[in-house]
Amino acid sequence: MLLAVSCKNDVANTGVSVLDENDAIWVLADTFAIQSNIESGEAIISQADSFLLGEIETDYGLLRASILTQMACPEGYYYPENAVLDSICLFLYYPSWVGDGLSPLAINAYMMDKGTFRYSGKYPTDLNIDDYCTRDKSILTNRRIVAASEKLDSVQNSNGKYIPALRMRVNDDFMDYFWAIKRFDTQEQFNQLFNGILLETSFGSSTVLNISDIALGVYFHFSYDRAGDSVTVSDMKAFYANSEVRTVNQLTYRDKDQWIEQLKADSDYYNYIVAPAGIYTRLSFPMKQMADSIRKNLVMDSIPLLDSMLYIYKTAYVNLAEVKVSVENVYSGTEANKTRNDWLQPSDYMLLIKEGSVDRFFANKELPSDTCALLSQLTQGVDSAGNTIYYYTYDMSDFLFNQLRDSANASQEDPNLDMLLVPVTVTLSSSSTITAVRQQQTISATAIKSAKNGMNLKLVYSGF
Repeated sequence: MLLAVSCKNDVANTGVSVLDENDAIWVLADTFAIQSNIESGEAIISQADSFLLGEIETDYGLLRASILTQMACPEGYYYPENAVLDSICLFLYYPSWVGDGLSPLAINAYMMDKGTFRYSGKYPTDLNIDDYCTRDKSILTNRRIVAASEKLDSVQNSNGKYIPALRMRVNDDFMDYFWAIKRFDTQEQFNQLFNGILLETSFGSSTVLNISDIALGVYFHFSYDRAGDSVTVSDMKAFYANSEVRTVNQLTYRDKDQWIEQLKADSDYYNYIVAPAGIYTRLSFPMKQMADSIRKNLVMDSIPLLDSMLYIYKTAYVNLAEVKVSVENVYSGTEANKTRNDWLQPSDYMLLIKEGSVDRFFANKELPSDTCALLSQLTQGVDSAGNTIYYYTYDMSDFLFNQLRDSANASQEDPNLDMLLVPVTVTLSSSSTITAVRQQQTISATAIKSAKNGMNLKLVYSGF
């Protein structure tokens, strides 16, 4: 019995006692400081599903948004020979808006009389309207004065929801021009006969409409004989600004350089991401420092070799690499108490992407991957004191593992990895699978805590 009792503890620890320390799995943790600063990008490529129209002034500058669009024709269609034109109306549908819904804005429309778009072309949001339109004469009978919240021309969609809309009559000159196009053999031919429409506002600096659909409705009537009687039929043919044609949002910011400098002056505490201004936050990760620290902590043994030492390392594996981006400007008050800056809320989705990959990623319509870009959705949580907090989180485990796999990736010449926080719009399938990621073209402003204000990278890694 004495022998059995004395051996009990030894039996329980036999595996550990005979296992060499270098054969065990080492698990270590560390925290690395990162750097952050504001980066002003160039104009984005216009490829949104909805478009901005109007003007709004906030602490992030004055944004003015106009729309240039082609119209899709009903290919193969032609009007009846005895058709008589009644009227043509321009329809704009806007399911939402940013700003003061009671503040009036004036909308006008012009023909694109100097040129049109190529379907496969890439058009930036700072394109020059003068290259496409002279603005010599409006196509409307009168410019339309509207307050977004009035919803005077609302229409009911298939789901029973009312969508605010604008219905505007066009003038006789435009009706004569458009009605002269009797046949619609191909879209290409139609684009040459009718380049498209420019939409812009002439006053109002408090509201921007999110335009989801644009259409021209041609109303006409014609007659035919039925059993010896003449029958008159009223009809309408619609021309839509849909995915078959190109629509471009022209966006300009007044005094952009000036207010960017003002935002940079606040960088010790906050950084900013503003859409569609192309204002991003750059995060710089100390890749060489991380690689050196990991290698140093995973040394198993060393062997004298001539005048130096040969070090033997464990194979590194990144278990957890988390960056938490704290969002500071989520508005949770009432609609009545909103200020002009409360209209601009954080983006629902934020992409963390290698700075050198931004242009290629969006031009090629790529999806987030562990080697290039990571996606996060704005998340609501509670801190240790019970306060509501908002943040984006990025698990960079696989990303950093790929970056650190070869220590040559963290060279002396390039000790840091620069990545940008870019606001995006995400399209999901019915099964919630991401099918498309685009640079956000609707309005948002995201204020985050800067790296100097507590943002860092928490790293857990193993050695095998």
